Amino acid sequence: MDLLTTIIWFLIALVVLVAVHEYGHFLVARLCGVKVLRFSIGFGNRMVSWYDKHGTEFAISTIPLGGYVKMLDEREMDVEPEERHLSFNAQPPWKRIAIAAAGPIANLLLAIVFFWVILFFRGSWDIAPIVGKLEEDSLAARAGLVQGQEIVAVDNRPTPSRIDVYLALFKRLGESGDIVFTLKYPDSELEYDSNVRIDNWLRGQKDPDVFGGLGLTLQMPMAGRVISKVEADSAADKAGFKADDELLEVNGEQLDNGEQWKKQIYQNPGEEVVTWVRRDGRDHKLVIVPEERVTEQGEAYGFAGVYLPAPPDMARLKEYGFFEAIRSATDDMWETIDMVFLSIKKLIVKEISLNNLSGPIGIAKVAGDSAKAGIWAFFGFLATLSVYLGVLNLLPIPVLDGGHIVYSVIEWVKGSPIPEKIQLLGVQAGMAMLLCLVVVASFYDIFG
Repeated sequence: MDLLTTIIWFLIALVVLVAVHEYGHFLVARLCGVKVLRFSIGFGNRMVSWYDKHGTEFAISTIPLGGYVKMLDEREMDVEPEERHLSFNAQPPWKRIAIAAAGPIANLLLAIVFFWVILFFRGSWDIAPIVGKLEEDSLAARAGLVQGQEIVAVDNRPTPSRIDVYLALFKRLGESGDIVFTLKYPDSELEYDSNVRIDNWLRGQKDPDVFGGLGLTLQMPMAGRVISKVEADSAADKAGFKADDELLEVNGEQLDNGEQWKKQIYQNPGEEVVTWVRRDGRDHKLVIVPEERVTEQGEAYGFAGVYLPAPPDMARLKEYGFFEAIRSATDDMWETIDMVFLSIKKLIVKEISLNNLSGPIGIAKVAGDSAKAGIWAFFGFLATLSVYLGVLNLLPIPVLDGGHIVYSVIEWVKGSPIPEKIQLLGVQAGMAMLLCLVVVASFYDIFG
């Protein structure tokens, strides 16, 4: 069942991103006066199709692993003389560049939309990056980091949340030199820097642990006892739990914090867990049977479907207005683009290992996991993947949109098209390169 769910969510993600990508090509082709013959979601035989008033066929095909926009083109078919001006190849280079770039740009705009939806309707939420336990004689310990300090910045990059610290440290993978931590103690505004010396830090490692690689952990706050949200149709919802319920007792044990209750839920999948809660000044007895879930290692655990927020002093929650969310969503898009290019650079210079690549199998798994984590996590996954799809399609590889753009730019500069034989060789080389990349990534997804 988990496999089927993973496949379904992967296909949903793929169809959404591909449809928007291809619609970008379609829309700009129409605006540029090119005749579009077919807009297809999927490849292979057409299951469903219909035509619009312009004669364009819209189709849903049997293999939902991509899509395409087929335009009138003299290089692929016979074109009547009276329609030659409507063919793609007859357009000036600038129009062909616009059509090729429209798909990736549509993906980047879609990412902004998803980021905006998350920020405007949910806000950004994370936990303050507080230094937890330090390994003896570790890089962080030798640099003078102390448990309880808040990490204010890394390499002069502000880090108001844990994810910001992770991203800043990710940028230093495989490098040598100093990582500069800006820190402050609780209840103090005084900040100072500590330099952590690294040498080929975590270079070539699979799934590098940026915190463990420094010998530190970030402090996890104790969950509170007041429920902030109950997921619909979850075990907790079915048992009668509601938002703002205060947890008092579980299986006869008085509760000091929410972690005790979460532990009982986790350890008792499919078993009754008796909980006393206080609601509107009155105590209520609720019996919950935690939903049984399974870890990647095959171990069963219980899941309730409630949110127990962190203490206010460790929570990092920000709400956004309409336009502020647009600005922040655009910043998130550019930040993700920067991470894509940085990852490519680190792969090329071998600062990170090839077995950190994700192919279709790995992407499908992330799609399924993010969907299980909730709609906001899935939207975040779609936004990030949309940026990756947009940027990778702009790479100057002949079979990709970026390759078509390069060919058109060269033609624009030299005043004549590149010979078709050379273009064909480039496409074949590009296809071989992408196939090798997919095979390598899929190998590591399965055996890595």
